[in-house]
Amino acid sequence: MDRTLAADLARLPDLLDATRRAAAEALATLGERAVVPPAPKPQDPEPLPEHGLGTESALAAFRGRWEQRLSASAGPRYLGFVTGGATPAALAGDWLTAAHDQNSNSSMDGAGQDLERETVGWLRELFGLSDAHTGTFVSGATMSNTTGLAIAREWLGERLGVSPAEDGAAALGPVRVLSGAPHSSIAKALSFLGLGRSSLVRVPTLPGREAVDPAALDRALADTPGPAVVVANAGTVNTVDFDDLPAIAALRPRHDFWLHTDAAFGAFAALSPDHAHLAEGLDASDSVCVDLHKWLNVPYDSAVQFTRRRDLQARVFQNAAAYLGPLGEHPDLVHLTPENSHRLRALAAWFTLRAYGRQGHREIVERNIAGARALGAALEEDPAFTLLAPVRLNVVCFTLAGDPDPARLTALREAVSAEVFVTPTVHEGTAGLRAAFSNWRTTQADVGRAARALRTAAREIA
Repeated sequence: MDRTLAADLARLPDLLDATRRAAAEALATLGERAVVPPAPKPQDPEPLPEHGLGTESALAAFRGRWEQRLSASAGPRYLGFVTGGATPAALAGDWLTAAHDQNSNSSMDGAGQDLERETVGWLRELFGLSDAHTGTFVSGATMSNTTGLAIAREWLGERLGVSPAEDGAAALGPVRVLSGAPHSSIAKALSFLGLGRSSLVRVPTLPGREAVDPAALDRALADTPGPAVVVANAGTVNTVDFDDLPAIAALRPRHDFWLHTDAAFGAFAALSPDHAHLAEGLDASDSVCVDLHKWLNVPYDSAVQFTRRRDLQARVFQNAAAYLGPLGEHPDLVHLTPENSHRLRALAAWFTLRAYGRQGHREIVERNIAGARALGAALEEDPAFTLLAPVRLNVVCFTLAGDPDPARLTALREAVSAEVFVTPTVHEGTAGLRAAFSNWRTTQADVGRAARALRTAAREIA
């Protein structure tokens, strides 16, 4: 064994303790650090060491060269990208995921698979899905959407008497995927799956909304020869608008379509009694995307995908090799996602669900919703700002009043970046900004700091 590696092995408990102290120090200052530090001067990459100096040296180099450049993305005022953080229990679970370093894809070493199935069952219950849905963990919403649409692609083939998994996507002929306000990952998935970005057909939305117009969808389906795919939204990225899922499902007696619902963070509305109606009808979906490193507050990268057709899922993703388990009634996870390498992501989710339960996660959701509404109200009262949409759940979509010039919005965003991080957007042709609340640490005090920073910066820019 390399001498440095052997020395680290001998000192492993001390090295882990040093790492724990470094992590604890970083987390202790999370609420007061610059949310996005100023851009440093460009640095030349260091050369690869020929002879390493061990973990202690690497930790010191990381803290001196990189740590201060990292954003406080796990903190309470990082309000971009609908990003959560990591609850204490999720952090513990993630650390143990690395420590145990499981290959959870195979029943030959089956504890990881069983733990994931138990966790998926808890999540299914949390979101109000029936036992007809099975699920697997993937890396994020993009991969969850891609997996759901891959199953939809195979369903189209089943309807047409072909198998894209065997014969290729070209065997389907022209495909139409209908959606009102699809997330950008949908087009990316269609490109990846060989269906093409041009197969995505935008259906008119309701006036002043990002929710699809069910009557327009009815007409579009009537104009579609053969089976189609409908991508519904349970929480759009800009304004957290929800499609009327029961109304979409009610179109099925007249039209043949697969219903995939992108509920990346909107599914968590089901946890709040006052907002659960928004996610009503989610169980009618044939496949569902839910991102977990958003509102479940587990570390990157983690999401779950659900489907009613695990048989088609296994047909798409089955992996034939002597060292892999058979498909069987309960296929190994290697047969269910694009990833042959599948870390035990479920453990962080299992930890946080076991530690805080439904009620603990409901409190996070409802506190975040209250924070979004408070920020929206504060900005609406200030003549420097205009809300681009009502605050429906946990996202505030706003712009500068009078002259929402992209350059001025960039200046505003950069001026407040030490206090609060928001992301740029365009809504109905108007440039704006988004503040997305999903972090378990965020309090009303953080909302006040964010509002004050935005107001001050707006006056300075004006």
